[in-house]
Amino acid sequence: MIIYLDRQALTVGDGLSVAAAIAASGDPRTRTSCTGQPRAPFCGMGICQECRMTIDGRRQLACQTLCREGMHVERTP
Repeated sequence: MIIYLDRQALTVGDGLSVAAAIAASGDPRTRTSCTGQPRAPFCGMGICQECRMTIDGRRQLACQTLCREGMHVERTP
């Protein structure tokens, strides 16, 4: 299946969360902190909020969102 990460096509496996798909791509960064530091998921279960991303136009937790064909994911708000 194909999702779009920062407008670039990314092939991902079925049944993966957005956070897992991004980690599998080799670049686990899900966002950038206000000081410019790369951030990645920490807990993997929605507690830490480090995986907040814009997914299909809405701010969501990447670790709690399953990939869907054609979804658009952005690392910046």
